[in-house]
Amino acid sequence: MTRREKAFLRSARVARLATADASGQPHVIPICYAFDGRDLYSPIDEKPKRTSPLRLKRIRNIGSNPKVAVVVDPSQLDDQSRSALEAELASAGFVFEVTGVLAIEEEVEIRHWRVATRQGERRFQTRLDDWPLELPGGGLLIRDVAGDLYRLRYPRTLDRRSRELLWALVD
Repeated sequence: MTRREKAFLRSARVARLATADASGQPHVIPICYAFDGRDLYSPIDEKPKRTSPLRLKRIRNIGSNPKVAVVVDPSQLDDQSRSALEAELASAGFVFEVTGVLAIEEEVEIRHWRVATRQGERRFQTRLDDWPLELPGGGLLIRDVAGDLYRLRYPRTLDRRSRELLWALVD
């Protein structure tokens, strides 16, 4: 790791931890961390939990599938790095896979989304000036205000209503 990369990791405080269970189902959560120049540390017991830390989904996932990814908050990256990261995360499956667009409503500065995903119905918000990103291999990627990613792998195969809602936002 370069000095610049280490400095970046030391300066940031928020990241996303991506794990997957034994069947490959992804799970992404925000984490706080400390970096000592070699290893990342993230607490699992700072706030009261209703269950043992060993029963937390991220810990169970790591126990059954030790391959993880830690991504520093994409909003802290430069535009080129953020775009490359988002495209890579989408191709790796660490995003919500949108299967339908149920509603899109706009307010001052905010766009409210209601979508169907493989993981169930989701609601999220984007800024009005954040448009879906066209991915190099096809499909669209949407980043919400919290930094979570939503991918539409094959937008043209969505139902008619979903396409109508979506096409108002993309060319």
